Order: sequence, then structure tokens, then C-alpha cells
Amino acid sequence: MTATKKLTADQASDLIFDALVGAGTVARNARYFADAILDTELSGLEGHGFYWLQYYCEHVQSGKVDGKATPVVKRLTNVSFRVDAKNGFAHPAIEKGFAHLVPAALENGIAAMAVHNSYNAATLGYHTGYLAQQGLVAFGFTNSSPAIAPVGGTKPVIGTNPMSFAVPGKKGRIAFLIDQSSSQVAWTAVKRAAEENQVIPLGWAIDRSGQPTTDPEEGLKGSMAPAGGYKGFGQGLIVETMCAALAGANRGQEMGSMMANDGLPVGNGQFFIALEPKMFSGGLFEKQIERLIASITSQPGARMPNSRRQENIKKNLKGGLTIDKALYDKIKAYTERHV
Repeated sequence: MTATKKLTADQASDLIFDALVGAGTVARNARYFADAILDTELSGLEGHGFYWLQYYCEHVQSGKVDGKATPVVKRLTNVSFRVDAKNGFAHPAIEKGFAHLVPAALENGIAAMAVHNSYNAATLGYHTGYLAQQGLVAFGFTNSSPAIAPVGGTKPVIGTNPMSFAVPGKKGRIAFLIDQSSSQVAWTAVKRAAEENQVIPLGWAIDRSGQPTTDPEEGLKGSMAPAGGYKGFGQGLIVETMCAALAGANRGQEMGSMMANDGLPVGNGQFFIALEPKMFSGGLFEKQIERLIASITSQPGARMPNSRRQENIKKNLKGGLTIDKALYDKIKAYTERHV
């Protein structure tokens, strides 16, 4: 049996923050990022929290990402902004941009923000959820390195390219949130299956010849399967357009590796659109959202998107988080460099 360690939410927060700083990230760039990683872990999104933290730390040390970068926000108009992440983490660039995006959207009804020279945005729904908590309807997009081949093709062109949509509720809550990749499953799920010598279900990936495979190694060499066939690839193209063409960032095929410690920046992009709902709806937004949600949750067994995450957060805040002991030790080693 694999050895594990139990952490409270506060202990996990300290571990994440101290590891990022210990690896070479300045404190001002680490807080929002640490909060996002903790939220991901509390939400029960296995493989996206602690698991990726080890790579974030490695990438700072290899020079792939600049933990000391100072993002620059350029105001294009009163409602449009372009953020240069300066080859640093995506999170401080997004956080700095949101400081302009949120008030602009609240005042004008709509605002948009592009991010370039960026890095892994991790759980995209954390960012759109943040905007929803400010009372805004939010769209978010982020592109990634090639992992999905076009329908009928075999060579990956676009990444798993997630998009997210978040809806505000009452008193700073999130009414509901959608966060989905363009692939059938997250790329990390296939990678972890390969690391653990497990087979994957048919429909997750195809091999280099375009055939469905249960071998995760062959899937990683081939292509992730798009969600819903051509519909998933179509979603991925939308994201690629928003994050490469519109944001002026790298296309998937132009990016540095999301994994290798080669010192080469990723240079991908993010794009966010925020809308003030009361203004557009004539004051009917909250009532309509409440009725919409009730029409779903009143059905036995039906649930809203993000409800499982919310349940996991409550459970894990109370019961604590479990982390593989070997992974904990690896992350903990970075914290010891934080003086």
C-alpha cells in the first residue's frame, strides 16, 4: 500500500505557497497561484493540484517559467486589456489583469482581457469562478501544447484546450460553473495511467496510426480523443482562435513543452470575457438563473455542473487532504529553501 500523509487545508496552503517561493517564485506571484492550487485539490480534481505543483517548481528552477516576472497590463480601451505575462506564471498575470477587468465590466457592462507570453493556467474554472464571485458572468479560454489530432487525421494540432463558463449567484457565491477540456478526458489522466502501468478505457486516446487504444503510452504518442468527436475538436479550434490568434500568443505547435525542464518558455495564451448581468437583463438575471437551476435540481438524481466540486470542498475542509508521501516529501524539499 502506498504511504500517504494527511494535511489540513491550512497546512496544505502553507506547503503550496512555501514550495513555490522556495523554488524561486517571489511571494507577490505565489499567493493567488497557491490559492488556485489549494482550491483545485479541495475540489477533488486529482492530478491537477499537488501533482502538478512538483512540475511548477521544477519549471521555475529550470528557467522554463520566470517566478520573478512582473506582468504588464496594457489598457487598449476602457473595456479591453492585453496582459504580457513576461514568460512568468499565468496566475499573477491573470490576477493583475483582473484588477482592471472587474471594475471595467461592472461599470460598462462588458470587458475582455487577453494574456500572452503565458504558462499553464491550471484549473481554468478557478479564474472564471473568481469573476463570478465578483458578480460577473465569465467566459475563460486557455490553449495548450498539441494533444488532439483533427478529425480524420493522426497528428496532434491543438491542445486539450479547455473553456470555462461561470455564473454568479447571491452574496458572492457561484451559481454554477462549467469547466471542460476539448478532449474526452484530461491529458493528465492518460499520463498518470502510463506512470502507474494501467490500461485506459477505449475512447480516451488513439495511437499514432489513428486507432483507438487502451495503452496510455501509445495514447501519449498518438492523440487524445476529442470530446464528442468533431464537436470537441471544434471547441478546441474556438479556444485556439481566442488564445493564439486573438490574444497574440503561440499556437499549440509553436509552444515550448508543458513538461520538459528545458528552460524554454511555453508562451501560450488565455482570454477572458466578463459581463455584468443585471445591466443586460433589466434586473431579471437572478430570478431566471434561480428558476433554471430549480428546473434541474428538482429532478431526482439530477445535479448542476460544479456541484460535485462544491461537495468535495466541504468534505475536504472538514476531513483534510490526503497526499502521497513520496510526492509530499518532494514538494516539502522545496519549502526548506524558503528562508
